[in-house]
Amino acid sequence: MGNNLLISVALASCFIVSKLVFYSHAVESPKYLLVHSESDYEIRLYREVSWIYALVQETSFEKSTEDGFHRIYQYIHGENLNSSQLPITAPVLTSVITSSPRTVYHVKLFLSKGNPPQPNPELNLQLEKWSARCLAIRKFSGFAKDDNVKKEMESLVASLTEHPTGNTVLDFNISYTIAQYNSTRHTSGRLNEVWVDVSEFNIEGCLPKQGKN
Repeated sequence: MGNNLLISVALASCFIVSKLVFYSHAVESPKYLLVHSESDYEIRLYREVSWIYALVQETSFEKSTEDGFHRIYQYIHGENLNSSQLPITAPVLTSVITSSPRTVYHVKLFLSKGNPPQPNPELNLQLEKWSARCLAIRKFSGFAKDDNVKKEMESLVASLTEHPTGNTVLDFNISYTIAQYNSTRHTSGRLNEVWVDVSEFNIEGCLPKQGKN
């Protein structure tokens, strides 16, 4: 019986992973309005968005993402006060918070349904609701790893400093977010993004941020 249970769990995990492979067809993502586009980045206006997130204090981006998503995975598969199953969505976000004495990570998953259940306390997860905000987005392929995510953020910041209408000064020590749209089993044609909040940029169509992350 124990072996059958392990096989069932493994098959269920493979099913969820395989759905993420076809992110553009099988899972829901937060809606946004494209307000500006350049060859190497774009600026999107996101309306109110709800997330479930894990605060992680691991030593690396990759380890933190793995740890945080493991807890979120349990939440959407019934480890919540309603014992309800929630749909898998994309992307998985890992926010790199540099304003603390030490770098911390917030791993997040978009909640597509209203009134999500509270997580079980032992998972140490929080529900979060974003107010409307503008984000600068740079896309990149391959795997998001410890040795490339900061470089992608720096490339985005370099592009933003050249924006002719920007009135916000950014530096290379800002907090940023990595969005991953594919499972680790998807080895080709991967889509990742680096997100930087630019709600105070002087760009038509962008609204000032109205609250905390």
